[in-house]
Amino acid sequence: MSRRVVGVTLDNLEHLSKHSRTCVFWELAPHLKEQAEEFGDTEFEKEAWVSSVLLEWGSCGRIIYCDGIPAGSVFYAPPAAVPRSLAFPTSPASADAVLMTGLEVLPEFRGGGLGRVLVQTVAKDLTRRGVKAIEAFGDNQPDDDGPSCVTPADFLLQVGFKTVRPHPRWPRLRLELRSASSWKEDVEAALERLLSSVTVTNTIAEPSFRPA
Repeated sequence: MSRRVVGVTLDNLEHLSKHSRTCVFWELAPHLKEQAEEFGDTEFEKEAWVSSVLLEWGSCGRIIYCDGIPAGSVFYAPPAAVPRSLAFPTSPASADAVLMTGLEVLPEFRGGGLGRVLVQTVAKDLTRRGVKAIEAFGDNQPDDDGPSCVTPADFLLQVGFKTVRPHPRWPRLRLELRSASSWKEDVEAALERLLSSVTVTNTIAEPSFRPA
């Protein structure tokens, strides 16, 4: 099975699942979300949010394809661009972190590690952009009956997040990102240890002669 991950753009929003394309849980304040749902324009609101964040901040989502079929997606943005983040009892998100919001893998593609791939792709992108950490609000009591806009806390813990503010239902978790300089330092240190453990022998054995 071939996998491909691409950035979310206005041109590929239609590749998102119906749930991801219309979920504005994170993108709007609670009262505005209710209004958008009442008047049926959540898809427009989602597109407007993506357009705004792309323009003001840059890449804010990823779509993963399996054999050319859209299999899942993830969104992320600075906390200031995520109104719902202020409504959680474990708010606010840290100022030095980017908030990972909706993460979805379609049911028929679950169990193959695609969620982990999406998180790793986000981490790689944000590390390259100099971000220190990713934070996410997790759900300790996810509903297995249907798609959710909040990522299960157990999944976040499995992919490396650590709880920074516990809560019975809505903990806030954090994944530290290693800077490019720390990667370089680690590589240099590993090379130094490797070279110090190698002994190069340059001694040339002297030939032995017997007297005639």
